[in-house]
Amino acid sequence: MSIIEKAVERLDQLKRAGVDVGDDAVARPEAPVAQPSVVASAATQLPPTPAPVPDAEPARERRTVHIDLDRLGALGFVSPSKPNSPIAEQYRIIKRPVLRNAQGKGAAPIENGNLIMVTSSVPGEGKSFSAINLAISMAMELDHTVLLVDADVSKPSVLAALGLPASSGMMDVLQGHESSIGDVMLHTNIAKLTILPAGRPQQRATEMLASDAMNALLEELATRYKDRIVIFDSPPVLVTTEARALATHMGQVIVVVESERSTHAMVKQSLATLEACPVKLMLLNKVRQQSSSGHYGVYGYGYGYGYGKNEAGS
Repeated sequence: MSIIEKAVERLDQLKRAGVDVGDDAVARPEAPVAQPSVVASAATQLPPTPAPVPDAEPARERRTVHIDLDRLGALGFVSPSKPNSPIAEQYRIIKRPVLRNAQGKGAAPIENGNLIMVTSSVPGEGKSFSAINLAISMAMELDHTVLLVDADVSKPSVLAALGLPASSGMMDVLQGHESSIGDVMLHTNIAKLTILPAGRPQQRATEMLASDAMNALLEELATRYKDRIVIFDSPPVLVTTEARALATHMGQVIVVVESERSTHAMVKQSLATLEACPVKLMLLNKVRQQSSSGHYGVYGYGYGYGYGKNEAGS
């Protein structure tokens, strides 16, 4: 019996019992409510909640140091606080041929001409003094920024000479202790001068300086900024093999020669070990000169340049 038939029969029963249900009463069965079906579908499933992303490591702050410029001038260095001192005038002349080569305005184009190594035959001839003065003098130019690299990794002296504390540096980057060269550069109060310290000593320094990592570092230093001059204070040539390894990457090498001490044989041997470098110049240091009058007075450092080829007497 259908639902409608059952409803009509029930209505008749109520009428016979005397219940007034009305003539228009109609049985309206409730329609069944459809239950929603759940369909598992890859298209309708919500994506999983992504794992929280850890905060990125904050960038290191720029490392800055303050050089006492008055102290620098008092010790006989080139200093922006004494722009007209005798030593400042000397290095204005000394730097000119070096800058011309770095800019490609010399006698011939030089690959990596902005990479300049300052060395000597033996310790004590004044190579670090000369490298620091050359770097500061160039930084006082309007058109150049200068990076001074302490590459004498066995006996670093640049930071001490400038009155600065020891710091991590180039060797830490090559050994992987520091992530990038920018993390160890020291920005100074001489606006266009930045320093790259030597860093921690390394027993295999020669191999590190000749490594692929060093090649990549030098490529970055040479090409990252077109106006940057990079000056390396390297170990003495006749004492270690590190200077020879470094010289293979350089565009220019300046050999400091101490007046009245360095012999012709020493200079000749030093130049012979640097044959890989296209341009070799010599700087005569610690020359005693005296003038009866004029601006310079008496001073303890002189200069002299020569292009070294196969013979020291060139």
